Amino acid sequence: MRKLIVLAAAASALLVASCNTLAGAGKDVQAAGKAVTSTAEDAKH
Repeated sequence: MRKLIVLAAAASALLVASCNTLAGAGKDVQAAGKAVTSTAEDAKH
């Protein structure tokens, strides 16, 4: 029973860490998209 609790806690910690990593990657992709959009707008004018 104790092993199951430890395993569940480790899995929960891993999930939280991966969510934070994906959120950071999403922000990076969003920033890159904004840069591309800005460059495209500048090229129009």
